Amino acid sequence: MTRPDPVFRAVVLTLGYAFLYIPIVCLMVFSFNDSAMMTSWSGFSLKWYAALLDDDALLSSARLSLIIASLTATSAVVVGTWAGYVLARMGRFRGFSLYVGMLSAPLVIPEVVLGISLLLMFVELSELLGWPDGNGMFTIWIGHLTLCTAYVAVIIQSRIRDLDRSLEEAALDLGATPLKVFFVITLPLIIPALLAAWLLAFTLSLDDVVIASFLSGPGYTTLPIEVFSRVRLGLKPEINALATVFILVVGVCVIVANRIQWGRAGKQ
Repeated sequence: MTRPDPVFRAVVLTLGYAFLYIPIVCLMVFSFNDSAMMTSWSGFSLKWYAALLDDDALLSSARLSLIIASLTATSAVVVGTWAGYVLARMGRFRGFSLYVGMLSAPLVIPEVVLGISLLLMFVELSELLGWPDGNGMFTIWIGHLTLCTAYVAVIIQSRIRDLDRSLEEAALDLGATPLKVFFVITLPLIIPALLAAWLLAFTLSLDDVVIASFLSGPGYTTLPIEVFSRVRLGLKPEINALATVFILVVGVCVIVANRIQWGRAGKQ
């Protein structure tokens, strides 16, 4: 079998990267544009970053989204890890098919259906118990947790199934309890999968529009909803500035994480 021509591979790779990253680069460049027009360059300026600091609605929505995404990712990793461990280690038990179906349902159910069902549930709970008292951060968090737990469970399940069980079996033979084996042996081995699951859950929560639009209330507008509501009146350069800040922060975090990972690999 002949290998692809190196020039052809380079061209395809360049086109692929250009398709992915040119829009992001353009967004970052126009965040320094002096003009309020999103498509015409008129000079370098930092005034939109100054305007971003005065945009309380955009900053508060970004702050709310970051808080919800952090809470969602952390709680989804805790719940999803146990759910994935049950799938990978407990074998088939009575009700296993129902358990798998309920855990996997958020993966296949449209988000609009999931959002409506959760909204109806909270409405009924509010009428019967008087709780929750209106939609807000808690209801959005529950909706995102329901969605993200399923993704986390799939990631953790696949990682645990690939583990060598000899270490766990040796610890059990030496008298360790199953709970201690999980925390001392299994958990350290799946830390990379936990980090990947946390980042995925954080991204899904931060990017969600559909579920949050059903479960948000007055004073609890997430960043995606705020941005989409402004699209009707035309986007302002402040959004470019905020997006650039997010991109730079995420880029720095990725670079630092890679350097730490390379450093550990070099020491091994």
